[in-house]
Amino acid sequence: MTDTADSALRADPALRLPAAVLWDMDGTLLDSEPIWEIAMTGLAARHGMAMTPQLRESTLGNSLPDALAKLHDAAGIPPEDRDPDADGRWTLDRVTELFDEGLPWRPGALEALDLVAGAGIPMALVTNTVREAAEVALETIGRHRFATTVCGDEVAVGKPAPDPYLRAAELLGFSTAQCLAVEDSPTGAAAATAAGCPTLVVPSAAAVPTGGLRTFRTSLVDLARDDLASAWAGLRGAVRMA
Repeated sequence: MTDTADSALRADPALRLPAAVLWDMDGTLLDSEPIWEIAMTGLAARHGMAMTPQLRESTLGNSLPDALAKLHDAAGIPPEDRDPDADGRWTLDRVTELFDEGLPWRPGALEALDLVAGAGIPMALVTNTVREAAEVALETIGRHRFATTVCGDEVAVGKPAPDPYLRAAELLGFSTAQCLAVEDSPTGAAAATAAGCPTLVVPSAAAVPTGGLRTFRTSLVDLARDDLASAWAGLRGAVRMA
């Protein structure tokens, strides 16, 4: 079968497979949310406050500017006294330092990537992490796996806005309705479904609300081709296919 014919067949609703899979990174492919927690906890301490579980959960999957704004709000720092550039630089340096020490995979994630690649389905990485840190993480994940990558600092508005997913689908040449997103956080799931992507949700550090365009698994362990098919085809009828 030619590549063109295979691509057409994958996009055929009768075959019940997505044309592309769009992967979140932190908490979905990599168990990197604890690393972000270390950095954000350190930043909170620099501002004389403790990182509460509630504050940490509220920042999961956020873009760096959004996470910093929530921390500044919680610390009661007046807007005129905030320095998001300096705090962002400190946080990014700390995260990159920790990324360099090693990044663990989420259970089943590496095998899930291999499954999708083996099915000939193109993939994109869609993350709120800025490009500088994502490039370090891609050394672990393997940048060769992805047809394109979209980072949080490369779109006008990061997740939970739909912009990152809209951009990834555009770069791949598909409508979002033809793609399956894989997400772990409330913020990421909100972005994917707002973009019109059927979304496979595998929660990690926080519960994700149920909703339209979402199907759930407890883990990526033992993910099979039929699971991809049911996650995408079972939801695609809720959006208009391009």
